[in-house]
Amino acid sequence: MNLERISYLLERMRQAATDAHQMVTDVSKEHFLADIILQRAVGMSLLMASEIAAQLIKIHPEFMVEHPEFPWGAMRGMRNRIAHGYFDIDLDKVWATAKDDVPDLLYRLDLVRNWRAEGE
Repeated sequence: MNLERISYLLERMRQAATDAHQMVTDVSKEHFLADIILQRAVGMSLLMASEIAAQLIKIHPEFMVEHPEFPWGAMRGMRNRIAHGYFDIDLDKVWATAKDDVPDLLYRLDLVRNWRAEGE
C-alpha cells in the first residue's frame, strides 16, 4: 500500500470537502437554491472529493477495507450522480451533503490523518 499516495489523496479529498462545506456555512438553503453559481461550485467540490473516493476504491481497495467507517458507497454514488446527472442533480441532496454530511467526513479524515501520523 502506497501510504504517501493515499495521504496525498486524502488531503485533496479533505480540501475539496472543506471547500464545499465552507461555501454553504453561512448561506441559507433558499439562497443556495436560488444561486446557480453557488450550486455548481458546491457540486464541483463534492464531485472532486467523491472522485478521489472512487480512485481510492479502485487503486487502493485495501485502504477501503481497512477503513469501513468511511461511506465509500455513498461517496462513489454522489460522484456518479453529479458527473452523469447534469440537469437532474438533486440540489436538496447536494445541500444536505455539503451542510450536514461533510463535517462527519472531515472528522473521519482528521482521525485517519492523526492515526497515520502517530504510526500504523
